[in-house]
Amino acid sequence: MSQAFNSLTPEYRQQRQLAHQRCRTYSRDPSKGHLKQLKQLFSYCGELVVIEPGFHCDYGKIELGDRVFININNTFLDGGLIKLGNDCLVGPNVQILTVSHSTDPTERLNKSNYAKDVIIGNNVWIGAGAIILPGVAIGDNAVIGAGSVVTKTVKENQIVAGNPAMIIRGV
Repeated sequence: MSQAFNSLTPEYRQQRQLAHQRCRTYSRDPSKGHLKQLKQLFSYCGELVVIEPGFHCDYGKIELGDRVFININNTFLDGGLIKLGNDCLVGPNVQILTVSHSTDPTERLNKSNYAKDVIIGNNVWIGAGAIILPGVAIGDNAVIGAGSVVTKTVKENQIVAGNPAMIIRGV
């Protein structure tokens, strides 16, 4: 279900400014202290989470399970919730997007935003350069091939790849 929100309100602008500042600071100087400040933005961050430099998010509506590894140059557009289960591996240059705009040109002129949560299960591997679109759920033990554009829900134990991502086989 889509949730409408206005990203131009003072509250959203302030939160985005804080998130962007912490992401930039961590990317420039990936120290333990700057990583700790970045993780404090999130709704939840489990144990032994690794986030490589180049990470970008808008608000911190992010929940990361234990032992999540996020490689370099990832973008999480988190107008809606982004949730990753335990033991997820996220390759470099992955985009996880919860935000979209109206396809109606008149509504789009109003700069309205819509958000749909992205929920990713346990032990999921998302290959380099994959794009996960708003509203997608990915089940436990799934694999998303490098460069894939995931437009629909992926069931547990499936391997998907391509644009749009199609089922290759069960794990």
